[in-house]
Amino acid sequence: MGRIQVGEIWVDGLRDAYPHGHPDFIPKMLELVKLHSDKNHDYAMGGPPLGNFERVSKIMQLYPDFPWATTHGAATVYMLKQFDAFMWQTKQGFEAKIEGAVSRLKDVTVYSQLIAIMLAEAVK
Repeated sequence: MGRIQVGEIWVDGLRDAYPHGHPDFIPKMLELVKLHSDKNHDYAMGGPPLGNFERVSKIMQLYPDFPWATTHGAATVYMLKQFDAFMWQTKQGFEAKIEGAVSRLKDVTVYSQLIAIMLAEAVK
């Protein structure tokens, strides 16, 4: 992510309010605020700010005996996260700021193949 332009008045005001620490810390934190906003746009636009976590956790609750605490279980969660983002963007009909629908589907494909590899290696 490139450096965002932050008004010097904001940075200076925050540095006045919080004068201790590295001078680059506040601009870095403001970059994270922007990143969080952009990602939340993509994961939750038109819904609750934590909607992606709520939706994926509901899917996980449907499979309480699934081995979530394994490498392929963790990869499955990542895949669900990407698939949920694809479905949410499609349902809400908006253009993503970070990763669009096609990118999300490519990630789902990659995760599914990685899971297949993990399962194959587990039986060797």
